[in-house]
Amino acid sequence: MSEFMRQEGNPARLLDPQVLAGLTNLELVARTVVEGFIVGLHRSPIFGFSQEFAEYRPYAEGDDPRFIDWNVYARTDRTYIKRFQGETNSHLMILLDTSASMGFGTTGVSKLRYGQFLAASLAFLAARQHDAVGAIVFADEVLDYRPPSGRHGKLQGLLHCIDRATAARGTNLSKPFSRFQEHISRRGLVAVISDFYCDPAEMLERVRPLAFQGQDVILFQLLDPAELQPTLAYPTLLEDMETGDAVEVSPRFMNSEYPERVRLHINGLRDAAKGLGADHKLVNTSEPLDQALREYLIFRQRRR
Repeated sequence: MSEFMRQEGNPARLLDPQVLAGLTNLELVARTVVEGFIVGLHRSPIFGFSQEFAEYRPYAEGDDPRFIDWNVYARTDRTYIKRFQGETNSHLMILLDTSASMGFGTTGVSKLRYGQFLAASLAFLAARQHDAVGAIVFADEVLDYRPPSGRHGKLQGLLHCIDRATAARGTNLSKPFSRFQEHISRRGLVAVISDFYCDPAEMLERVRPLAFQGQDVILFQLLDPAELQPTLAYPTLLEDMETGDAVEVSPRFMNSEYPERVRLHINGLRDAAKGLGADHKLVNTSEPLDQALREYLIFRQRRR
């Protein structure tokens, strides 16, 4: 019996990044995450993040069996009724940062791999809600662009585009946002996945034109637990993964001053986003994906 079959009774476990790392097929990862997430929603007292999910309920005698979600049944051995809503006019664009700093990771899953899990899950979730989905993969240049589409074949191509991304090169936020403005004019949702090692003022300048354009933007800031709260016992030479610059740091600095600087940087990004009407969500890459997906559904529901 596979690890995923053993965990079917625990949807939260299915969203654990270290468990998901055991899968090599990103489409299977996305399907596993979204189905586990949906089951988790309906086992909790919290419903109604979206009209589609609000229409799930346990099967009762007399219900039409044609509306049973057999995918959920196969995973949980429980029957739920699913009623679809009409298609929406929404579209989601995912901007995924693949710069060298995204290759860092201390938990067995790098920030980039976690970002790929999250991007694929957002795409799969949006497709379930009948939203068109597109993506821009970038570092210091735009590396791949997929315009929004609601076709299933296009979704598979988008997931392949996300899956083959590798962490390399530097970061240039101006390139993906400029590309976005060139090709996307219709109002929609924009999810940016990055560690945002940039000046908050620079990020604000890049997001401002999208906000003026009427786009609704959510920033997922991915950080490794060692970046949030490092623990060093000896002086250590740290090297910038993008510039190659190195600096020696003391345990005292890393264990006291550094966390405060990180906190100020995160707060600066959050305040900059808030000033533009955008959302900001800090994501610890050691944690399951469910909270990030909840934030997206809340964001989507609020912006409709």
